[in-house]
Amino acid sequence: MTKEYVKTTTENQITTIEFFHPAHNSLPGDILAQLAQAITDAGNDDDTKVVILKSGGERTFCAGASFKELIAIEDEKTGEVFFSGFANVINAMRKCPKFIIGRVQGKTVGGGVGVASATDYCFATKFASIKLSELNIGIGPFVVGPAVERKLGLSGMSQIAINANEFYSPEWAQQNGLFAEVYDSTKDMDEAVQKFAENLCNYNPEAMKHMKEMMWSNCENWDELLAERAKISGRLVLSEFTKETLKRFK
Repeated sequence: MTKEYVKTTTENQITTIEFFHPAHNSLPGDILAQLAQAITDAGNDDDTKVVILKSGGERTFCAGASFKELIAIEDEKTGEVFFSGFANVINAMRKCPKFIIGRVQGKTVGGGVGVASATDYCFATKFASIKLSELNIGIGPFVVGPAVERKLGLSGMSQIAINANEFYSPEWAQQNGLFAEVYDSTKDMDEAVQKFAENLCNYNPEAMKHMKEMMWSNCENWDELLAERAKISGRLVLSEFTKETLKRFK
């Protein structure tokens, strides 16, 4: 696979949304926009009872923000628009009235941790270590932070956000509430994801909708909160520190 994509398939009331980018499933602005729209569409689809969110490829779930686009940002507005892409995906997941099952096959970094955190129930493999690396390049996990904190708690989120050089094990992520289940292989995980999704389809969709609203209560201000956080990131990405750091990734 060499070309990026977001694709949606629906079968037996289960909608699977899959994204892919050849650069370790990084997330440029166009992929973020397509993801947000696909999630919104699935939420509005009467034929969908449950959503599975996954990435293509075998190794990395998501490398986070596209460094190519980060390097190209030259003004605050462009930076704000780029980071708003992550805000839009997280808010689409929050507002989706269907349960979203995460399927994390490998390492996930930065914004990818935010996406995994915004799922309602997340499966992973033993290869799915996580890292919030934003501080390394002079910014911080401002946009994804609320979603990560909601799953890991303030202590867990602070730990991985400050210790930005270290990957944390999937076992740590499970113990702290991000991953519900961790499997030895992708095959085992996929079988479990499918069985779990099929079981959810037997439940009352109205009950699941209200349960999701309950679980996401006190997050109603996230449209405004994440927009403000995107402005902070958009400003910091233009700092001399960050510009110099990003040059090393060219």
